[in-house]
Amino acid sequence: MMLRTFGMAVMLAAMTAPIAAAAAPQGGAAKPAVGSDTALLVIDIQNFYFEGGLLPLTNPTEAAAQARRLLDAFRAKHLTVIHVQHIPTTAKMANGVALDPQYHIRPIVAPAPGEKVITKRYANSFRGTDLLEYLRAKGIKKLVIVGMQTQMCVEAAARAAADLGFDVTVVRDACTTHPLTFGGHTAPEIDVHTTALATIANGRVVSTDELLKEM
Repeated sequence: MMLRTFGMAVMLAAMTAPIAAAAAPQGGAAKPAVGSDTALLVIDIQNFYFEGGLLPLTNPTEAAAQARRLLDAFRAKHLTVIHVQHIPTTAKMANGVALDPQYHIRPIVAPAPGEKVITKRYANSFRGTDLLEYLRAKGIKKLVIVGMQTQMCVEAAARAAADLGFDVTVVRDACTTHPLTFGGHTAPEIDVHTTALATIANGRVVSTDELLKEM
């Protein structure tokens, strides 16, 4: 019985250790300071994720408000801000603007004059866009990522950025998602959100307050 109990404890420790390391603020990459080589990446905070939209998420207004706090801080320090806007290939466009307001960026995080706006067609913000070229041209080495959905476009950007050599920080309360159902089981939003944050590779996860203290 003691051997069985010990074996189970070792197995559980092995399973949870990677998750704990990824979720802890000091885990993964070394704690980066926010400086001139840091950019804020605001991903897909668009109308279709809010109440009345095509895919309403859980508490999107609260997440967007936290993203706005970070936007204000980055703007106050004249740091790089990049907005990512997802527009499907089926969307009707006029002069580069989606005709359907569902795809418009939410006013609370609307781009300011001079801020870069990336239009993407896929979950990964780097795929089929000039994001990487823009970051390299600006001398950016660190990315702070906020937006929607945690387990989709936020995670895809975080993983891609880490693979490309950037120091990645995801701000947990400036992201959100929704419940997911598979095989007859529905995972609540908090489980989907937490699992995605725990498995983001080579980066770290902090709160808005924690990051603002660093700035």
